[in-house]
Amino acid sequence: MPSKKALIRRPGPRLAEGLVTHLERTPVDVGLALRQWETYVAALDAHGWQTFEVEPADECPDAVFVEDAVVVFRNVALIARPGALPRRGETPGVEEAVGRLGCSVNWVWEPGTLDGGDVLKVGDTIYVGRGGRTNAEGVRQLRAVFEPLGARVVAVPVSRVLHLKSAVTALPDGTVVGYGPLVDSPALFPRFLPVPEEAGGHVVLLGGSRLLVSAAAPKSAELFADLGYDPIQVDISEFEKLEGCVTCLSVRLRELHD
Repeated sequence: MPSKKALIRRPGPRLAEGLVTHLERTPVDVGLALRQWETYVAALDAHGWQTFEVEPADECPDAVFVEDAVVVFRNVALIARPGALPRRGETPGVEEAVGRLGCSVNWVWEPGTLDGGDVLKVGDTIYVGRGGRTNAEGVRQLRAVFEPLGARVVAVPVSRVLHLKSAVTALPDGTVVGYGPLVDSPALFPRFLPVPEEAGGHVVLLGGSRLLVSAAAPKSAELFADLGYDPIQVDISEFEKLEGCVTCLSVRLRELHD
């Protein structure tokens, strides 16, 4: 049976100082963000996910976006080397957490940079966004770790958003979804479904037909429902101000043995 374990990390007191690249900075309500994060975690818990809280990294404003610190394929973890220097302090706590869960641990080394948000797994295919935060050497090192395990690694250009998964994610049947104007090369995906809202391009697979979707994407949620899925909407507005999305706030570990 697939495991349903997820790493999460509580938002820190400096959250409002988080980096923004493609958006104009707007004020972040840290108290509201904490409540939204708790609701997000509760949604994971309610759908059978066992959550593991990573040690805080309060000196790093973006640490709540825990997905960026690691990529896991099967039971092998690749600790990222963030492309933004202020985020490099986020990885030690995540490294400790995946080690406790029994993962084999590897690292991205200088001069490689890799953010976990640039990595989309669809079955045994791993799409890697090559853009602002992940460089060619980071892609090469990811190939070296995961291709021997049976992964097929496909590099994808990313220029219009922060990370690949800021543009696209995938439905349970492998169809890649994204908001067309933000996707550089939709033809790279065997099946691509455009959605009507930017936030609709971000889904977390909760299990079965259930999808975690931002409350900022009601039309996309309706589209997914029409396709036979069960969208579970959560409000993450404060994180979206920092270019975050529903995938960024957890690392889902689906192939670990209990």
